[in-house]
Amino acid sequence: MLGFLKNPVVVTAEINVNLVVLTVMGLISRLWGLSYPRAVVFDEVYYGQFVSLYMKRIFFVDDSGPPFGHMLLALGGYLGGFDGNFLWNRIGAEYSMNVPVWSLRLLPALAGALCIPLAYQILVELQFSHCAALGGALLILLENSLITQSRFMLLESILIFFILLAVLSYLKFYNLQRHSSFSASWWVWLLLTGVACSCAVGVKYMGLFTYMLLLAIAGLHFWQMLGNQNLSNVSLLCHFLARGLALIIIPVAMYLSFFYVHLTLLYRSGPHDQIMTSAFQASLEGGLARITQGQPLEVAYGSQITLRNVLGKPMQCWLHSHTNTYPIRYENGRGSSHQQQVTCYPFKDVNNWWIVKDPGMQQLVVSNPPRPVRHGHIVQLVHGITTRYLNTHDVAAPLSPHSQEVSCYIDYNVSMPAQNLWRVEIVNRESDTDVWKTILSEVRFVHVNTSAVLKLSGASLPEWGYRQLEVVGEKLSKGYHQSMVWNVEEHRYGKSQEQKEREVELHSPTQMDISKNLSFMAKFTELQWKILTLKNEDTEHKYSSSALDWITMDTNIAYWLHPTSGAQIHLLGNVLTWASANVAAVIYVCLSLWYLVRRRRKIYDIPEDAWQLWVSAGEICVGGWAVNYLPFFLMEKTLFLYHYLPALTFQILLIPIVLQHLSDYLCRSLLPKTMFRALIVAWFSSVYLVYSTFSPVTYGEPSLSVAELKDLRWKDSWNILIRKQ
Repeated sequence: MLGFLKNPVVVTAEINVNLVVLTVMGLISRLWGLSYPRAVVFDEVYYGQFVSLYMKRIFFVDDSGPPFGHMLLALGGYLGGFDGNFLWNRIGAEYSMNVPVWSLRLLPALAGALCIPLAYQILVELQFSHCAALGGALLILLENSLITQSRFMLLESILIFFILLAVLSYLKFYNLQRHSSFSASWWVWLLLTGVACSCAVGVKYMGLFTYMLLLAIAGLHFWQMLGNQNLSNVSLLCHFLARGLALIIIPVAMYLSFFYVHLTLLYRSGPHDQIMTSAFQASLEGGLARITQGQPLEVAYGSQITLRNVLGKPMQCWLHSHTNTYPIRYENGRGSSHQQQVTCYPFKDVNNWWIVKDPGMQQLVVSNPPRPVRHGHIVQLVHGITTRYLNTHDVAAPLSPHSQEVSCYIDYNVSMPAQNLWRVEIVNRESDTDVWKTILSEVRFVHVNTSAVLKLSGASLPEWGYRQLEVVGEKLSKGYHQSMVWNVEEHRYGKSQEQKEREVELHSPTQMDISKNLSFMAKFTELQWKILTLKNEDTEHKYSSSALDWITMDTNIAYWLHPTSGAQIHLLGNVLTWASANVAAVIYVCLSLWYLVRRRRKIYDIPEDAWQLWVSAGEICVGGWAVNYLPFFLMEKTLFLYHYLPALTFQILLIPIVLQHLSDYLCRSLLPKTMFRALIVAWFSSVYLVYSTFSPVTYGEPSLSVAELKDLRWKDSWNILIRKQ
């Protein structure tokens, strides 16, 4: 039984020394002096705010993309024991002792370091030599811009890591496809492709470009499989389902999980709540939840309510009225009804309260039992403080003359009768008998007499309207818009029939206890929509640039400047590497066109397997560059040089591919090969020299003199900071 103990247990392992050395060198280059400078560097002022909010569990919305990248940065803060207490208000501010700078910058640095062995493995999986793979990895290692971007609390290095991981995983999966389909390793790499794609998209929406590229390549490969007569229909179906599961279903599920974790962590009310709906705000701890907790759920006749416009633009506001009337004549000479003004007011106020009245009864209190208002019911809305009825008529609105004026009716004993009946239409109803619900129901108020809909125009009234927002009656025929939709935010059941008692009641808090928790999918849908549609005003930035500036690196970004010395950090690339990458791309395109024309004439300059490798390399490297660069020409947003880094990474990988191809098929005799290799060594030495020259502004040390800084200004368009003497 114990015979197996007679021989020693031997474990053998293959270690790729190239891979180990590259990984160690990558870690050294990215982690060395990581805490320096101990000050806020460029966009750390932006991402740091979100890290602090995560530490304090306070809800926020970032319109730049999904939350996964922010959560990874917050993880670094959590591991370092960060309490979130730091004021991220300016670039260059010194970090206080409670900020774990090294920990906050660790994950981006690790991601940047791991991009180097990933680049090596990608080139190996593309069937190029280990020498070419080593060269490509070293170019990534010595790329100054990638070093700078990975050493701070920024997201680009994490994005590039997941992009390269997705590409590598797919290539490994594809290479296994030929001889071991549906094996354990085949499944691992296929699933990892989907996971990495989801993570890339979850860090920044730029990851979607590479994800779409891999889906297209996978679709092309599956199309080629359809022509394989050795595969049965059942086998093809299994291949299709496996790819659908790994490349579509799992990424979607993971993307949802990022938001689930995000919303679970951020359960407290914060400064970004106000752009969300009342229902979303009420689901958070504190803030609106403190006000709305205990409100009645169903709106009934006699209910006292505040009505918030769902659009939330140009700012959140509530239906409002006050004793002031519209001017008899406006500045342009048009006349008004001189009725009581109705506006949308962006602050909580007692004049935001309205009473839902049954037109057939005089009472302004809720009966016992309450009579709920349903979809399609006719109501009157009575202003709580002035007791005047919400009204609209065929009079032009003050700032929107093609729409109707909305007012609270004053009886001047003239031929202008009250028109104050409104039909309640629940937009998000499940059936035509739905009850109007607090916070949850989104409703339109359709004027019975004119069929106009109560709408926020968004225009600011003049001084006579206290700069409050205009509310109008808009014809239904002009279409549906969120500015026509309102929801009840605060709500109580009115109990006082006398006006003085009712005014006291309007100032008092609600008392009944009903929970209004949204489902995760409802919260996800709303938050996702806000991220996609909420756009901050893009302002011209000192270091913003156009996509055309990136190819030739005609721009740079000053990330940090020492307060007293000349030490500074810039986002600047290795000029020689960028130029070589552009040349490699041009050579690849020209050679590809030449080969295609020659192949059309039945002239085959290179073997078929070499042609297939050449095409596969182009799909990944040229395709990766194109999909990560060209879309920026269509974007209307402020652009920076760091947006080009994912595209640049793919373009750098193309350099060793082109060099090996030229060496193998254009330098056919020994002498040209030897000379070509000597040129490559000289060129590579120059790449290292450029890297070394710009290292002081990559790492921020040592401090350079004015003369040395001027010498680094290789292009007139570069903004190297020089202090006045």
